[in-house]
Amino acid sequence: MDPASQDINLNSPNKGLTVEHPDTLSDVPVEGAVGNAVNPLPPGLTEEEAEELRIELTKVEEEINTLRQVLSAKERHSTELKRKLGLSPLNELKQNLTKGWQDVQTSNAYVLINTVLLKCV
Repeated sequence: MDPASQDINLNSPNKGLTVEHPDTLSDVPVEGAVGNAVNPLPPGLTEEEAEELRIELTKVEEEINTLRQVLSAKERHSTELKRKLGLSPLNELKQNLTKGWQDVQTSNAYVLINTVLLKCV
């Protein structure tokens, strides 16, 4: 095989094959190739545009993963700070219930009902 007639493009589906008869491979589908029957390009989208979108999608997905890792680290830090402050989930629930009950007791409706009930007794 003559090296000058080889396709040396590493992205080419024909890499390493001779290009003496390039038309002989033109009808052979390449698995995973852009625009094949399994994954056709949307109408009006060129292969270059599709590749740019794939690159952008990869970057966005990497950013999402990074943000998930940062959020997870922040949640762990928050949990550690709450533990150091003695704020357990049970303590927070108790505080929320106490505050809610105080809000009910000071509401106009509760005061009105108590006033009416005391007059009935």
